[in-house]
Amino acid sequence: MSAAGDGVAAGGRAEAAAADLLVHGGTVLTVDAAGTVLRDGAVAVRDGEIVAVGPAGEVRAAYRAAEEIDATGCLVLPGLVNTHTHLAMTLLRGHADDVTLQGFLARVVPREGALLSPEAVAAGLRLAVAESVRGGVTTALDMYWFPEAADRAAREAGWRLLSGPTFMDVPVTPDRMPYGERTKWARRYLEERRFSPGTRPVVFAHSAYTLDAAQLTDIAALAEEHGALLHLHAAENAAEVAMVRERYGKRPVELLESLGLLGPDTLLAHAVELSDTEIAALAGTGTGVAHCPVSNLKLGCGVARVPDLLRHGVPVGLGTDGPVSSNSLDMVGALGLAALVHKAGGDPTAVGAEQAVRMATIEGARALGLDGQLGSLEAGKRADLAVLDLGGPHLAPRHDPLSTLAYAARAADVRDTVVDGRVLMRDRRLTTLDEAAAIAEVEALVRAG
Repeated sequence: MSAAGDGVAAGGRAEAAAADLLVHGGTVLTVDAAGTVLRDGAVAVRDGEIVAVGPAGEVRAAYRAAEEIDATGCLVLPGLVNTHTHLAMTLLRGHADDVTLQGFLARVVPREGALLSPEAVAAGLRLAVAESVRGGVTTALDMYWFPEAADRAAREAGWRLLSGPTFMDVPVTPDRMPYGERTKWARRYLEERRFSPGTRPVVFAHSAYTLDAAQLTDIAALAEEHGALLHLHAAENAAEVAMVRERYGKRPVELLESLGLLGPDTLLAHAVELSDTEIAALAGTGTGVAHCPVSNLKLGCGVARVPDLLRHGVPVGLGTDGPVSSNSLDMVGALGLAALVHKAGGDPTAVGAEQAVRMATIEGARALGLDGQLGSLEAGKRADLAVLDLGGPHLAPRHDPLSTLAYAARAADVRDTVVDGRVLMRDRRLTTLDEAAAIAEVEALVRAG
């Protein structure tokens, strides 16, 4: 057992230490380096941090908690990490289906300009948080407009959001801020915001086809100045690669490498169309990739070379993309698809169940540069976890918990979700959000807009 803070009573007999939350009785997937699975395990939490993980009998003897979750008959797993999304696109779900990436942008960008405001983004974010919490997602990297409104809404719900300034040089942005003013605003935003444990500064550069080389370089310098993660779309489909090559004479990742934008503090979304040379460049620089299998298939972008990326040691996390290009924020579904789609080349071992689970948890945290704080159930990390009910007929019998999670489980099987030690969903009831109100607010905004 890993434990901290145990007390010792007079005479040397161990005295139970105080904890805020004790989750016990389930099969605990720690997703630690050894892949430890505890068949009757427990997790103790204090002050938003995991203080012990181990056999249930030992942890329950060592800690007395103010609140408990009985996870008997359940899986206990690290909270899922969504490494690429546009959360408030819940407002536009179903608005751009059965189109290419370029057709998608042609429909969505003008609609965003007409519909979005701080109030609309906050409403869309609340709906996204409700959906995410229901699916065991505890952290998301969110590239979208009006990040102050998104930050506020996520904080009110107690949910872990990584957001920040977004740069996209289009004729009219939803916030009506000219590009020339955006860098000044972004610097103020990064200087004034306080980052809690489990988060970090992020700067979002949309892509090499909506920003020129000088802009990309300036945005990267801003990110470096603030120790921020730089996140951008790259090589999402063949048409994008052709567009960037025509403009610069280089493929997207080649261009980013030539500008010095690759590195361990850069995370690329999608990275579907990669050459061998580009994969080597990502591996050599420690650049991460957010793999979004659902939207890549739905937009006809293709299948990313994830097995090759993994073989070269590239950090690969999973993302849902926004709920317009994927129509959901279901990370359990994305996990399952990631374990399946790469087998289509004929190798059933291309991405296995355990690898897919790791991509949705610890590898996603690593891609964000936060694997020291998130992504596994280990003492000293933030207390983000999900409890998945194994009682459904589609989950019986259960020979291997990793296979059950990857190939049989559904988002609706998640029963409890905890972020920073706070229970945001208990027995499938949201505790920090009025779900019905969130749905009604978004529907009203869409009708009015």
